[in-house]
Parts: sequence; C-alpha cells; structure tokens
Amino acid sequence: MHTSTMTESAKRAEQALARLAALHPKLIDLGLERSFALLRKLGDPHLRLPPTIHVAGTNGKGSVIAFLRALAEAGGFTTHVYSSPHLCRFNERIRLAGTLIDDAALADLLEEVEALNGTQAVTFFEVTTAAAMLAFSRHPADLLCLETGLGGALDSTNVLTTPLATIITPIARDHEHFLGTSLTGIAEQKAGIMRSGIPCFSAAQSSEVAATLQTCADKIGAPLYMAGRDFVISPKPDGGGCLTVSGTTTYFPRPGLAGPHQIDNAGLAFMALSSKGAHTPEGITKATWPGRVQQLDKGTLTTIWPYQPIWLDGAHNAHGATALATALRTIHDGRWNVICGALNTRDPAEFLAPITSLAGHVACLTIPDQDASLSATAMSDAAQKLGLTASPAKTLAVAFDQLDQNAPVIICGSLYLAGHILWQNKTLPA
Repeated sequence: MHTSTMTESAKRAEQALARLAALHPKLIDLGLERSFALLRKLGDPHLRLPPTIHVAGTNGKGSVIAFLRALAEAGGFTTHVYSSPHLCRFNERIRLAGTLIDDAALADLLEEVEALNGTQAVTFFEVTTAAAMLAFSRHPADLLCLETGLGGALDSTNVLTTPLATIITPIARDHEHFLGTSLTGIAEQKAGIMRSGIPCFSAAQSSEVAATLQTCADKIGAPLYMAGRDFVISPKPDGGGCLTVSGTTTYFPRPGLAGPHQIDNAGLAFMALSSKGAHTPEGITKATWPGRVQQLDKGTLTTIWPYQPIWLDGAHNAHGATALATALRTIHDGRWNVICGALNTRDPAEFLAPITSLAGHVACLTIPDQDASLSATAMSDAAQKLGLTASPAKTLAVAFDQLDQNAPVIICGSLYLAGHILWQNKTLPA
C-alpha cells in the first residue's frame, strides 16, 4: 500500500516483512520455543535489554505505555517502546530512545534477522519481536516499555528473566479463539508475565480476575499491588487525578489522552514509576497515542468535512466501546455521527451495543485492503438490528455525505480502520 511514495529503504523493509510473514503458515501460534531458539541465534539480546516494564492486559496497554513513556521522558529518562499492532507503518512498533526506528535501520535489522534465522519456521510476531529486542539491546536507554501481543504466558515478549516491573491492565474477554472464553483462564494467561520477587501493578479488576491474579502471584512469590485495594486512583473535578498510596496522596494533571478511563491508565503508569522513584506527574499531560480518542483537527478529512469536529478511535471490543462511549459523552453530550468498520472475527453487535445511545446516523465501511473485514452491508445490517439508523457506504467520501452536518463525527470499530483513516488524512503517527 502507498508504494508510490516509499523510499528505497521503506521498500526493502516492506519486502523483508513480507518474506518474514511467509515463514510460518499461521499468523498466530502461541508458544515460546521458537522465540528462544531464534533469540539464541541472535546472541540472546533479551538478556541485554535496558530496565524493562512489561505490560499485559486486554484493554489500555498502549495507553498505559504512552503514559509510562511520557512520565519517564519528562523525568529525563531515555525510553524505548515496543507496541503492536501498528496503525500505518511497521516502524511504529519500535521506538528507540524516543524516536521511531527509521526505514534504513529497520530494513537492515530485518534483513540481518532474516539471514540468521534462515528458513526456520517462526511466526511474524515472533521474528519481529526478536528483531526489536536485538535493536533495543544495541541502543542504550534508561527504560524499555514492552507491550505483549496476545495473552502473556505464551506471548513472544515473555522471555524476560528479571523485568523492572510488570503491569496488568483491565482484563476482559477478547481473542477467545486463542485465549478461551473463561475470564479465569484469560487472567492466568496474562499473569504469565509476573516474575518471582518483581512487583506487579494491576488495574482494578472484577472479583473473579482479581482472585486469579492473586493466586498466580502467590504461587511464584510476586508482590501484587492492585488498584482499589493497595492503591487508589481517583478523578479530580479539574480533569486531573490523584494517586493515593499508604495514606499519601499525589495529584497529577489532566492526561494528554481523552476520556475518563485515561485517569485510571495514567494513575496505573504513575504508580508503577513512582514505586521506582520517578516523580514527574506533569509528564502525563504530554502522552500521545494515535487512534485512541484522537481529534483529527488537521489533515485532508477536515477539508472534506469542515462542519463539525472529527474524532478517531480504534476500540474494537465491548469493553473498549463502553470506554469510548463514556469518553464521547464528555466531549459532546448529544448525538454523534458514526463511521464504522470492523473485522469479521467477532459479532459487530458487541461493539455497536455500547454506542447505540449516542449514535445518530451510522455509516458503515468495508475496511480497505483488509481481507478479514466485515462487509459494509453486514455491519449496516447488524446496526439496524439494534435499532440504529445505518447504511453501507462504498467509500469514506460517501460515508461523510450520509452524515448530519450539525453533529460531530466518530470514526471507530477497528485499529485497521483507524490506520486507514490516518493514511487518508495524511497524519501518520510519528
């Protein structure tokens, strides 16, 4: 996609990524044997990483990492970040000392790992995670924020021996075809990143999940600190929040990410770093995380739709949709135009139901260049069954034509759609 504007280095990187994706017949095949085997070939870079905070959970992982990075950098600490998926370019997954890896360095890195791996079967996520760890091991930094891909125990990132800390964000049902439908089982998978003697900081969880996490922590001797039990995160009327630990309360300002749920994400990141002596709450205002309740206040779409604000969000499950709906009500307490698209891997009603009370017209798109996209017609049918006024749209321009010019717009339903929108808007993550 967009090959006409690619540099030679970007083309090399994309070609390497395509070859790496072909090394294993499955996109996802959970397990750690292949990861450890490849890391050995690379000289065990996972043993030479900067101090690392490892983050697992169902929702909010990227936001918590965005706050960790913002807090650390505000305190003068250089920070690497590993996150997934990317929205527009693979480079977004690897941030070296604050800056996205450039095309030439990425191409060189991927080709080096490809040569060392040979034809050994390894999944795309496994081989690219190993490549990222090689890059992180070669570039000095004070901190690495490492996001799991799927689950925890069997995730390719779960090769660390002694992380600085682990974090578990809210756990809900998601990716059931890989992790199962039992919340207890999903929580056990996420708890797999815990390490003996290493503090784990958890968001507030349901009683079932909380009990499971505590059992897992007790089994290996990992100190577990849970929001609502061991520390308290509370909102303030001015949009900021407070973190209370052992009777001491610290104020932090309004987060740089929109939505009431970001108070919890910011507080969780602040708690993890505060425990390590980092006290720079002002950094919370500087957090950025594209495609998460993001206002598109510049770019090409504002010329197509100059009437009302356009917002973008990549939430794609029921828990994320509920948080999105709450956030949108704080921005505009009235009807919203909705442009949405989703993958066919889950029932679209799960995502649509939480936003029905604020949705005006719903324009449904098939996500371009995405084989697993739900069709615009199927999405529209699902919306109509929930009582929504919905219609399919062949293009983004047609979708905008269907909307009420007196209401703001939220584009949502999938991170893949969010990435496509940022390409169309010519505002790529940086």
